[in-house]
Amino acid sequence: MTTVLTPAAPAPPGSRPPGRARRLARRVTSPWTYAALIAILAGSAFPVYWSFVVSSQTTEAVGSVPPVLVPGGHLFENIARVFEQTDFALALGNSLIVAGTITVSVVLFSTLAGFAFAKMRFRGRTALLLVVVATQAIPTELGVVPLYMMMADFGWAGQLQAVIVPGLVTAFGVFFMRQYFERALPLELLEAGRMDGCGSLRLFWHVALPAARPAAAVLGLFTFMQAWNDFFWPLVVLVPENPTVQTALSTLASGYTTDYTLVLTAATIGTVPVLVVFLLFGRQIVGGIMQGALKG
Repeated sequence: MTTVLTPAAPAPPGSRPPGRARRLARRVTSPWTYAALIAILAGSAFPVYWSFVVSSQTTEAVGSVPPVLVPGGHLFENIARVFEQTDFALALGNSLIVAGTITVSVVLFSTLAGFAFAKMRFRGRTALLLVVVATQAIPTELGVVPLYMMMADFGWAGQLQAVIVPGLVTAFGVFFMRQYFERALPLELLEAGRMDGCGSLRLFWHVALPAARPAAAVLGLFTFMQAWNDFFWPLVVLVPENPTVQTALSTLASGYTTDYTLVLTAATIGTVPVLVVFLLFGRQIVGGIMQGALKG
C-alpha cells in the first residue's frame, strides 16, 4: 500500500493564527499596565516637582499642613538668594567642566578598550580583562587616603584636576562596551573592512564607533549623572572657594538652621543640566533599547 502525502490546506481567512502568532495575538496590553506605568512615573517625578514648588515659595511653606502643591511667585527671588549666599555660578561651571570632561573621556577610552577586548586577539587579554573587572570590587573609600596623597604630591589638591583625572576611565565603562561589541558587532563586518584596506584605528572609527552609538549614549548619560552627583571625593579634595554643585549644596545646608527653601532652590537649579543631557541623549538611548529588542 502506498501512502500519499497531501499538503495541508491553507487556513481560511477567519481562522485563528497558529503557534507564535496566536501567542502574540493574546498579548494585549491591559489598562492595569498603563495605570502601573503612570503611577511609577508620578512617583518618580513628584520629588522633582515638589522641589520646584518649595523653591517658588517662602520658608514657611516647607512645614505647612497640608503641604503646598501649587507653585508660588518667589522663584526668582529665591534664585537670587542662592547666588548671593554662595558662589553657585562657579559651582555650576566647575561641575559642567568636571562632568563633561569625564563623560567624553570615559566614553572614548571605554569604547576603545571595549573594542580591543571584544574583537582583537592579543596575549593576556582574558587575564587583563579580569583585572579590570576585579577593580570594581575595591571600595572607593579604601583608596581615598593614597589618592589624596598622590594629588597633593602633584600639587593638584584644591583644583579641578584632582577630581577629573581619577575618573577619566572606569572599569564599568570598559566592561559595558566590551559586552556590547561582543554581541552587536559581527566579525564579518570587520573582515570586510580589513579586505578594503582599513587598519585597526580606521575600523574603530568608521565601523565600530557608529555601531556603538546607542551604547555610548547610555554610558555617557550614566557617567555624566555619576560625575555630576559625586559628592564625597570633591568634598575631600576641593576647597570651599572652588566648589562643585554638590559641595555648594552642602555649604547651603550647613549651619545651626537650614533654609530648606534655599537648598531646594539650588537643588532644582542643579537638576536642570542633567535633564538637558537626558533630552540630548534620550533618542539614542531609546534607539538602543529598540535595537536590542528587535535583535532579541
